[in-house]
Formats: sequence, C-alpha cells, structure tokens
Amino acid sequence: MKDLTYSIANEVFARFPEYRRGVVLAYEVKNGDSSPELVEMLRREEALARERLNAETLTAEPRLASWREAFRQLGYKPGDNRPSIEALLRRVLRGQELPAINALVDIGNIVSLRHLLPVGSHAIDVLAQDIALRPASGGEEFVAFGSEAIENPLPGEFVFVEGSKVLTRRWIWRQANHTLTLPQTTAVEFNLDALPPLAAADLEAAAKDVKDLVERFCGGQTRFEILCRCQPYMKL
Repeated sequence: MKDLTYSIANEVFARFPEYRRGVVLAYEVKNGDSSPELVEMLRREEALARERLNAETLTAEPRLASWREAFRQLGYKPGDNRPSIEALLRRVLRGQELPAINALVDIGNIVSLRHLLPVGSHAIDVLAQDIALRPASGGEEFVAFGSEAIENPLPGEFVFVEGSKVLTRRWIWRQANHTLTLPQTTAVEFNLDALPPLAAADLEAAAKDVKDLVERFCGGQTRFEILCRCQPYMKL
C-alpha cells in the first residue's frame, strides 16, 4: 500500500461540480463478528428509518432523489440500477433485517441509514495499484460479488477502479469481489458520497461518525478527507 494514491477524475466533477466524496481510512483494525451492541445499533437505525420514511414516497426523499436524477443523467435507469442507499432502504422498509456481516460492514450500513447517504467499504490491504473514480474505457474487468463471471463496463460509465480492475460499477451501484471487507481485513477505506442537498457539514459529520465507530469497535488508526472539485486527490 506504500505510496498508493486515490483520485477522482475531472470528468466526474465536470458533470457534477458539487459532488463530494468523504474517504475514511482505517489501518490496523481488528474486524470480525459485530458485538451485540453494534447489532443493536443497526436494528435501531432500521427502526428509525421505518419511522421517518415511507416506501411509497421514498423516491421523493431529497437525498435519494438527487441520486436517481444523477443516474438518469448518466443513462442508468434508476429502477434497474438502484443507487446503493435506495436499495438498502427498500430492504429495510420491506421489514427485512439487514444481515450482521462483520463489524466494518455493519458500521457502514449504520451510518448509511443514519445519514441517508451511500456508504461503501473496500479492503485496502489487498491493493497493489492506485485507486480512482473515473469514466471507464470499456476494457476494464469486473467480477460482481457472488459471481465468477467477468463483465466489462460501458465506455464512459463511472467506475471505481484499481488500475483496470473495477471495484464498483456505475458510481455507487454494484461492488466487486476483489476488495470485499472480510473478517480478516486489517485496513479499509469507506466511501461516503454526497450530492446536493446534502451539505458539506453533513458529509463531514457522517465521515466522523464512521471514524468514531471504527475506533470504538475495531480499534486501529483512522483519518478522513473530503475529496471534491478543489481537492480531487489524496494519498493512502
């Protein structure tokens, strides 16, 4: 992981100038099964989401509507390719309990429900190349979670990549097997994505929430940065 970088391409900000991504880095963490306290926290956030949101009007919620509109602008049908936060909330509003997968994954889901924004985590102790959010050339390869089939993104599709290996397709849609956050993961990065009307201060609060929960339940050393049009690059 030495000297690796993380960047967001100018083309992303050219289409969405006010887009921001909070990146929380955590090293030397001890992952594993979530504690009863952390699982209870997840169940509480599910219950609160059911109290304040309605499945019938979910797409009108401003923090979700902005993602659906962004997907439409990029040519992704939001009904077929749901933004991750919408897919997560639809499961919860159907009355389903989210599975307690492991502490780091569960922390991401807790913060996503609490702040109504997309949160994804990637193991970075497996990285050998720089990572970036950028338009695809079409030659990159993607193996979806739970699959062995190799897919190629469409040219111009927003992809999160390590070199030519796609980690997430369609910005915040579908994650690959390669950087799944597993019980043995010792270093991880969380992506927290924000479009208006979610304010910069709200994004920072959500990133700090992830940072605090990781330190509390998994230990390690953490920090976060906000990537934006004015600061599209950071070191890992």
